[in-house]
Amino acid sequence: MAKFTAKFVENLKPGPARRELPDAGCAGLYLISQPSGVRSWAVRYRFNGKSIKLTLGQYPAMTLAAAREATTTAQRALAQGSNPAKAKVNAKIAVDAARANTLTAVCENYLKREGKKLRTVDQRLSILRRLVYPMLGARPVGEIRRSEIVALLDRIEDGSGARMADVTLAVLRKIMRWHATRDDDFNSPIVPGMGRQDVAEHRRDRVLDDAELRSIWSATADPLDPFAALVRFLLLTASRRSEAAGMCWSEIDANGIWALPANRSKTKVAVTRPLSKAAQAVLAELPRIGDYPFTSNGITPIASFSGPKTKLDAASGVVGYTIHDLRRTARSLMSRAGVNADVAERSLGHAIPGVRGVYDRHKYLDEMTHAFEALAAEIERIVNPPEGEVIPIRQRR
Repeated sequence: MAKFTAKFVENLKPGPARRELPDAGCAGLYLISQPSGVRSWAVRYRFNGKSIKLTLGQYPAMTLAAAREATTTAQRALAQGSNPAKAKVNAKIAVDAARANTLTAVCENYLKREGKKLRTVDQRLSILRRLVYPMLGARPVGEIRRSEIVALLDRIEDGSGARMADVTLAVLRKIMRWHATRDDDFNSPIVPGMGRQDVAEHRRDRVLDDAELRSIWSATADPLDPFAALVRFLLLTASRRSEAAGMCWSEIDANGIWALPANRSKTKVAVTRPLSKAAQAVLAELPRIGDYPFTSNGITPIASFSGPKTKLDAASGVVGYTIHDLRRTARSLMSRAGVNADVAERSLGHAIPGVRGVYDRHKYLDEMTHAFEALAAEIERIVNPPEGEVIPIRQRR
């Protein structure tokens, strides 16, 4: 490690491979040398336990002195608890939004005016900032061509899959249609047929059969494993993964009523679920080491699901299903247990359509209590069948 000088940087020769050279004269500053001869500056630091790289600019447009000054500014922000890389992204978004006709400006205006009506505003904002703004945000919206949208979708599909490409397309389509109603000259470049998936073909209908349910139940027997407990809780409550995983102890009252607040509900409407005795038993076995029942560190709720799900698949031998399929399985078991369809839908937090949903303001708490106890009884009968009951061998798929 050497302390850089202006002469050293000027005379640095490219090597056969990419190199990152640390500057001993400024902690955290690196000179990145590419085989092509291109040189650039970057700062490396840790924030909330994660290693982050902040790109500063290319040499010689950014001199050594300017790079050191930028590094000092970043370290000062870090000392004050800010993430310099995120601040840089937010600053660019603010600049792009200040130009009235950029895509960023149109999107931010849409979210400002329509955001309160959207139940997925946070998801849309995340998609725009992560996937759309970096590539097209600074472009005047009226100049964006169809081929640019296609290139954006190609990039998203290659990096995140066809499903995410279609979700992004849907967000952009909605915003551009909205903008077209407010601008005399704008015509959306998005046309039918740009999606990457056949919606009907990819609509999920997976429901666990009894043998699969028994296998998964057996593989989630460890009461101290937060993911195993979460899987059982999802089956017993028919709740969404994010709603259950982020649940706080304070959301459950002394009578076992789980009150999901509107700000954590996908529908942005508060949902009340009376927990069955079996669901309460799952929670009772979890250690009280923080605000969240389903936590691995006692500080934050579990947020990583792919790794534990892979281990569960291996332990249970059940594959080809998603965590959300547990919700569909639980709803199907309610019908099998004889639960009234309207009560079952209310138990899932679904709105009842039509006139009944508008005029029927009954809370259905007793009915949902019966529904969840019936669901728990049905699961118990499956995983611990009565003596003498014949368990059919699962047929090959």
